[in-house]
Amino acid sequence: MPTTIYIVLIILSALFLLYCIFIMPRLFNRADRMPFAGYYYAHRGFHNNESDAPENSIPAFLKAVEKGYGIELDVQLTKDEKVVVFHDGDLNRVCKTDAPVNSKTYAELCELTLCSSKEHIPLFEDVLKAVDGKVPLIVEIKMVDSNTRVCELANELLLKYKGIYCVESFHPAAVRWFGKHRPELLRGQLSSNFAKDDGKTESFGKFMVHFLLSDLMCRPDFIAYCCDYPNNFSFMLTKLFGALPVAWTVKTPEVLKKVKNKYKLFIFEGFSPDEEEN
Repeated sequence: MPTTIYIVLIILSALFLLYCIFIMPRLFNRADRMPFAGYYYAHRGFHNNESDAPENSIPAFLKAVEKGYGIELDVQLTKDEKVVVFHDGDLNRVCKTDAPVNSKTYAELCELTLCSSKEHIPLFEDVLKAVDGKVPLIVEIKMVDSNTRVCELANELLLKYKGIYCVESFHPAAVRWFGKHRPELLRGQLSSNFAKDDGKTESFGKFMVHFLLSDLMCRPDFIAYCCDYPNNFSFMLTKLFGALPVAWTVKTPEVLKKVKNKYKLFIFEGFSPDEEEN
């Protein structure tokens, strides 16, 4: 009987070790995270979709700069491979057009407006010019499949940019691409409990990202985890391994207070966190 217990314990220990190997962030030669400290990050800019500064618009980014907030934004490709700043994979919610973003050329996208404003979907290079290094950027790479072309083209623009920035993505292949081609860059894996978010059964890929098992292929520097699930075991364990914990998306002062001791950086929208502290 004792022998059986020892064998079980050895197997369980081996499985736990394997699990730890899978979820480990980058352990050595880590990127500098200090330039990103001390900022709250305005989700898609300091925006209001009922105003003249809707999400991921240049006015929203300029408002964030004016208030001294860092900025989180999203980049993806058009049909003619222009890097644009836009969150959703389709144009329904924001532009009231039933089509994927990547089915339109940039010229076609310029015919559309954002929400109730007169603003248009901006080019990433124009956003970089507008921000001009005044505040740090968290650049989310949007990928619909494993094609990393958006990483290549976004990186070409970022290499010319003189400001402080890091990258993140839900897609581990994007995080891995930047790890290979820009090892000096701070990189983050986005994650959440997708089953609870969507009310659907998670695919294998989402399951791997949910529990951060995909870290094996990309070894991120930070984990940007949905602020609704700060007690996910994998997320908590990666913090012990030194991964920088980033919260998304904090939408009220009450939530910020609730998760303040669970994360180090905070992506927010809908309120002014520094005003709440004063």
